Amino acid sequence: MPVPFFDITRQNRAQEQELAAAINEVVASGKYILGDYVAKFEKEFAAYHGVKHALGVASGTDALHLALKAYGIKAGDEVITSPFTFVATTEAIVYCDATPVFADIDPKTFNLAPAKIEAKITKKTKAILPVHLYGQAADMPAIMAVAKKHNLIVVEDCAQATGAAIGRKKVGTTSHAGCFSFFPTKNLGCFGDGGMITTNDDKTAEEIKVLQMHGSRSTYHHDIIGYNSRLDALQAAILSVKLKSLDTLLSRRQANALFYKKALAEISAITLPFELSEGQHSFNQFTLRAPKRDRLFGYLKDKGVSPMVYYPLSLHLQKAFANLGHKFGDLPESEKAQTEVLSLPIFPELTSEERQTVVDTLKAYYKNG
Repeated sequence: MPVPFFDITRQNRAQEQELAAAINEVVASGKYILGDYVAKFEKEFAAYHGVKHALGVASGTDALHLALKAYGIKAGDEVITSPFTFVATTEAIVYCDATPVFADIDPKTFNLAPAKIEAKITKKTKAILPVHLYGQAADMPAIMAVAKKHNLIVVEDCAQATGAAIGRKKVGTTSHAGCFSFFPTKNLGCFGDGGMITTNDDKTAEEIKVLQMHGSRSTYHHDIIGYNSRLDALQAAILSVKLKSLDTLLSRRQANALFYKKALAEISAITLPFELSEGQHSFNQFTLRAPKRDRLFGYLKDKGVSPMVYYPLSLHLQKAFANLGHKFGDLPESEKAQTEVLSLPIFPELTSEERQTVVDTLKAYYKNG
């Protein structure tokens, strides 16, 4: 049988009764925008992360945009970030009329390399936007040290890393703000789009609330031009159900990752995912490095195993950012990664038979050359 890369319906079936009850309760309430269900989930999410504020917004992209906006990022400012991530990370910077500045990645973690940041800082630099790619936490202590030295804001892109940690601190808790996505394929996903911003800053939390509500502090009175970015009550109720099982589902992802690591260790041609010695990888993706990646990708697909490539073209080389003037060779680690990364199925409901099929197929590829 084919092995899917991801199948959310398996998780939904396991939680079907509780999800249906939550959905029916919201529908019966007649209250679909903000309200008690959103407030409840915000409180639960804040408690899970140990932060003062969690603010639900319409998407992970909006979370990044509104967090940067709340900290005053504007035209003429520069924000240092990774070139090896989903485009939303840099879109949020551009939405603020600011300029993304790319620093290269650490080849082991695929995350923004702290040692590369300082050379990119100018008088225009106002913030750093690290990404916890694939669920591996970025080196936040080192990044925060650079930020403190240069008086910079740090906003974390935690879209792929809900539940991940560095040391004993969960991502999204050690910077000025953390931004999360609840897109269905994420570790904690809803039935559409949704996002969250975490912060311990009271003033910033209040500013985000105003921004997400059309710039309004009281009904029909608008102090600034804001946005329409609210987490729906229906999605909040669904997420409250799913949050209860998040740690269990993360442990299953980690078990799948451990199985792959042990079973594939003998294949010297591939590089398996790196994990920090202290902390927790959330394994939103299990991403290895493989020479001649495209050939391997095609082989797996032909054999019924569904891999994915996150990401085949670094952002500094994308047409959308041509105005920044980058060329191939500017960020060599990111450019090398884009030709080698390959993600294997790792979702929590993956069966032992499916895992073994993935391993056997990879071994057969390298055995047969």
